[in-house]
This record gives sequence, C-alpha cells and structure tokens, in this order.
Amino acid sequence: MNHDSYSDDYINDILRSVRSIAMVGASANEVRPSYFVLKYLKLRGYEMYPVNPGLAGKTILDLPVYGSLAELPHPVDMVDIFRNSEAAAAVVDEALALPVPPKVIWMQLTVRNDAAAAKAEAAGLKVVMNRCPKIEYGRLSGEIGWAGVNSRALSSKRATRDTRGFQRLGLRE
Repeated sequence: MNHDSYSDDYINDILRSVRSIAMVGASANEVRPSYFVLKYLKLRGYEMYPVNPGLAGKTILDLPVYGSLAELPHPVDMVDIFRNSEAAAAVVDEALALPVPPKVIWMQLTVRNDAAAAKAEAAGLKVVMNRCPKIEYGRLSGEIGWAGVNSRALSSKRATRDTRGFQRLGLRE
C-alpha cells in the first residue's frame, strides 16, 4: 500500500464499514483536536471509546474513558491514534494483541510510522496514516463544502436531517 496517497474509495470504504472507534489519546480539553474529532464522529453516529490512561475512569462527552485498549468492553472496528509517530508502534502492538483485533488502524495528521503500518497490514488490517477521519468524512460527504471549502467532490444528493436536526449528507446512510 502506498501510504503517501489514498484513493477516495479506500477511505470511503473504511468510513462506511466502521461502526465503533477507539480513540487513543482522547482529550477532555475542548480546544484540543482530539476532543472535537471525538465529538464530530460521535455526532455522525460512530460508537466512540476514548482511551487515555491519565483520564481513565472519567468521562469525555458523557463517554467513559478507558486506560488502555485492553480495557474496552468489547471489540472495536477501528483504532484512531492521536499520539506521536513513535508512540504509534506501541498502540499498534496493543491493538494486535487484543483477542479480536480492529479492522483498521488510523493514524492522525502528522502521525506516520511505516514499521507499525507494515506490521498491522501483515496482520490483515487496513491502515491510514497522516489523515484525519473528521476531515475525510467531511470532504467525502460534502459537509466540508458547506463551509465554502472545495471538497473535490460533486453531488446532487440532497442533504437530510438526522433525528437531532443536524443537516447531513452522510456517508453512513
């Protein structure tokens, strides 16, 4: 896999198939990117599991925080890594050691660890590096265009409203 460039189909397939996401490095600080990515993905219907050993036992956005991936109550489809590139290797090792490993390892913007990616891919997992699922979801669903940003995608599909009244074009419909 060429991790310098991902096709829209590859990213779209991941975002459509994933239902549960463990976010390693989640923060309770409302100005941190991990906080608003967690909030955004939760509002889009993903089942979110914040993981942060320093906040274990507390809550973020009314979600219980876990100290490690091993503490999660059940398997997750994706592990989103909000840690630095060096720390990504240990997170991938922890994910691969789970009784039921995730289907996807996603490393956030600026996070790239080729050795960890190769290890995950050798175990049959999909890997994305140096990308943000919030940005990719917004770009592929057309939501990012609502703010005047060119998403490089055209759609004639009418945006719908979910049960909370949020307008969405939705990858998950």
